[in-house]
Amino acid sequence: MPPLSDPLVFSRSAAPAIDRCAVAVGNFDGVHAGHAAIVAALRTAADRLGVPALAFTFDPHPAAVLRPGGAPAPLTTPQRRAELLLGLGLDAVLVQPTDAALVALEAQAFYAEVLRRRLGAVAIVEGSDFRFGARRAGDVTLLADLCRRDGVAFDVVPPLLAGGLPVSSSRLRALISAGQVREAAELSTAAYRLRGRVVVGKRRGATLGFPTANLAGIATLVPGAGVYAARTAVAGSVHAAAVHVGPNVSFDETEI
Repeated sequence: MPPLSDPLVFSRSAAPAIDRCAVAVGNFDGVHAGHAAIVAALRTAADRLGVPALAFTFDPHPAAVLRPGGAPAPLTTPQRRAELLLGLGLDAVLVQPTDAALVALEAQAFYAEVLRRRLGAVAIVEGSDFRFGARRAGDVTLLADLCRRDGVAFDVVPPLLAGGLPVSSSRLRALISAGQVREAAELSTAAYRLRGRVVVGKRRGATLGFPTANLAGIATLVPGAGVYAARTAVAGSVHAAAVHVGPNVSFDETEI
């Protein structure tokens, strides 16, 4: 088996020495209320056993390796995802680089190599729809059997429903794509955030008394076209702002 890359570790203070832990594995994209329920159960399991609680996530999404160009647009950068998960009470977040070696790892090998040998997992918490390993062949039934064999505590968190439907990253993605950011915020642990690089525009705003910032290099999903109320962080200060997504029709410009 080709060696796996080392994960990037985020923690609230000094990175904890990890030889035993409670862990949840997943993409955790968007860090929504369903993820918060998993984190709460994970924190309980970790405290019961006196071990660190950590999330093991991936970048990029495994679909980007398996189907280049077919991966869903991310809702969070790895750094933002880690910030939100740590804010929910985890001790550390490990972001595993997704490569061919990782996605080829069979389910039982992922359990043995990553969860048990590398992380020393003594407790695992997952959602009921969790899949793992090559071809997503592993599920919670297999994971429960493996944990039972090794004496690892295993908890399954049922889906969190809102409006009769499960809260999920794909549901958030659909809402944000449609410009329904208020509805998305109601399912999330934090307001949706964009981060980009300020580039020079036509400088029309300066002549009108309303400074503007044009963003490029946005790595996450851009909301549907419209004008949004926002808070903008610049150099440590937070400002009320209006965010326009779409072409500048007033000047017949088509660039978004």
